[in-house]
Formats: sequence, structure tokens, C-alpha cells
Amino acid sequence: MIMHTKAGGSADVFIRTLAKSLEPEIGQQVVVINSPGGGGATQMTRVRGAKPDGLTLGVNTLTHFTSMLTNLEGTFTPDDFSWIASTQEDAILLFVKSDSDIKNLDDLIAKARENDGQINMGGFGPIGSMQSIGISMLEEAADVKFNWVAFNSTPDIVAALLGGHVDVGVSNLGSVSSFFDANRITGLGVLGEERLTGLPDLPTFGEQGYEVDTSWLQVRGIFGPADIPMDIQQKIADAFHKAMRAEDYQTYARNAGVVDSWMGPEEYTDFVHRISDIAEKQLKTAGISE
Repeated sequence: MIMHTKAGGSADVFIRTLAKSLEPEIGQQVVVINSPGGGGATQMTRVRGAKPDGLTLGVNTLTHFTSMLTNLEGTFTPDDFSWIASTQEDAILLFVKSDSDIKNLDDLIAKARENDGQINMGGFGPIGSMQSIGISMLEEAADVKFNWVAFNSTPDIVAALLGGHVDVGVSNLGSVSSFFDANRITGLGVLGEERLTGLPDLPTFGEQGYEVDTSWLQVRGIFGPADIPMDIQQKIADAFHKAMRAEDYQTYARNAGVVDSWMGPEEYTDFVHRISDIAEKQLKTAGISE
């Protein structure tokens, strides 16, 4: 499994947790290789160049699709890969240090206006990434601007926040839940239709009066090089989905606030093309692409 983030990111935590129940299903060890860089470019290069035998795979997120429309346009297309299975849907959230004077979205918006947008928002990937577009949606809803600061992993985001280098962090709950548990960070809001199971007291953007497109969720799936035979793709999808039903994995998933997703190769491939169209529309709305 080739990962596009450093160890400790949400996708990395996902695959390392799932590996415990996946390994008995496939009868072999799952080796996780972290290959961050270029908003997924380093990972995607390695996956695209692998043999189409199903033994080299990657975890993709929504940022893979936005990247192919922005900074990686002309370098990769969805047709370069086999889209094998969906596994998770996951809303992003905003958080600050526990001692921050920013307590909610109203405080954040007010401070951005007072400082001419000089509020540093730390998230994964360059401008145009999944998280970056989520912030663009909030900017549009609140008629305000922020300063996007890109990182290659969630641990780097948290370290920058706690070190005072950014004002606000952007992430999914899974990779920052321990910092919430330790009272080192506090949530500002969730970009989702409903509150997170793991943070039931944290209100959504909409509950705080900022209406955004709540269908813009993080999506995680399994992909590989193009031309993996369909029967192998189906076996891989079945193995992942069966492993996801294990009690240990389900405990992690519910605590992380993620929603399970069960699409197989044909359905997931169709989804990839649909979500790419949606991403293109969001990028244009955010003024990131023409």
C-alpha cells in the first residue's frame, strides 16, 4: 500500500487499522509505504508504474481528483488507474489550540475581517485540494478571505498549530482525535450535514449560520495501476469490505466519525468520473480554475 501522506495522517491511520483484519483475509502481510509529496504526485507515480497484478495499491482521497484538475493537470488522468473500491466518507473540521481566543466560526470570521484575511489556515495539499476547497466554500459563505498554508500530513498541521505557526488547523477527526482527548485542541466547526459521532458537541458550519455544500466530503478508496483484471479488482474490493466489518475496525471507524462506503470496481469507477465533474465545478466556483 503506497500512501500519499506521512505516517499519522487520516488515510494512513485508516489503512494501518484495517490491515489488522485485512491480512487474514488475503493471507499475506500488508506493507504500508509512505510516499508523500506533490499533493499525491509521488504516490500516484509509483502506483501508475506498478504491475497491474493487484499487489501494489494506494489509498486515494478527494484531493487526488482535484489535483488532476489543478496542479497535476496533464500529468495524471483517472484513466491512468484502476478504481477498485470505496471505503470511507469523512467530513473535515476546523480546530484551534485550546487556549486560542477563537472559540467558534463567528470569532474566526471577525478576526479575519479585522486582520484583512491574515488568518493562517493549515491543511493538507496545495490550493485546490479537497480541504482547500472546503475553506473556499466557507470564504464564499462568509464573504471573507483566509491565508491557506499547505502541508503534507496531518501531524505536520498539528505541530504547526501547537507551535503557533498557523492559527487554525483543517483535518478529519481520525488523525486528531487524541489531541481533542488530551484537551490540546478545540473544534470550531464541521463541514457536514450532521455533527460527528466522535465530537457530538461540535456544531456544523450550517448550525453556526454558514451555509456550504455539505456533499463536499472526504472520500477514501482503494486504487491501483490501470488494467488490473476485473476479477482481481473484485476480489480486492470484497476482501477490503469484509475486513471493514471486523469489530476492531468498526470501533475505530465510529470513534473517528467516518461513514463506511461499499462501492465495488464498476460503481466506484463511475463515482470517480461523477465526483471529478463536481470537483471541476467547485474549483471554478472557488476561482481556482477557469
